[in-house]
Amino acid sequence: SAMDVILVRHAIAEKRDASRWPEDALRPLTDHGRERFAPAARGITELVERVDIVLASPYVRAWQTADILAEEAGWPEPDVCTELAAHAPVTDALIVLTRLPSDITVACIGHEPNMTILAQALVRPKDAHDLGWFKKGGAAHVRFSKGVVVGGGRLLWACTPKELRQLDA
Repeated sequence: SAMDVILVRHAIAEKRDASRWPEDALRPLTDHGRERFAPAARGITELVERVDIVLASPYVRAWQTADILAEEAGWPEPDVCTELAAHAPVTDALIVLTRLPSDITVACIGHEPNMTILAQALVRPKDAHDLGWFKKGGAAHVRFSKGVVVGGGRLLWACTPKELRQLDA
């Protein structure tokens, strides 16, 4: 009974603009970002059979990305996970993951640099060099034989959004 963790960085969002979004958490995806991510979300279904739980940063851009995954990939509706917010320490997200049942597939939708740091913390040291920085809309899949253990996961794949779109045949 393996545990699978899918990490996804939010899709392309509007540029920071304090006059339009005084709170950065409210900055949404662009129309272009939504259009580009929809086929990537469908592409993920070629790599991941099912997802049991989706945890998303409360930031609008991450939440909207999770919504697209629910719509296009058939993933469950997201649950708010403040530990995945852009300002949250990665150690908080790790604690959340270690407390989950050890036989599920969980997806985490968040931000850089946290997604890359989280991925590097989860995988075996020899897999860490296969992880570049997550592009917007990029994803990775880490598998644990029991529950989440820091440095104990096997990296099954890490894909750019372009690679995910190419899977949407």
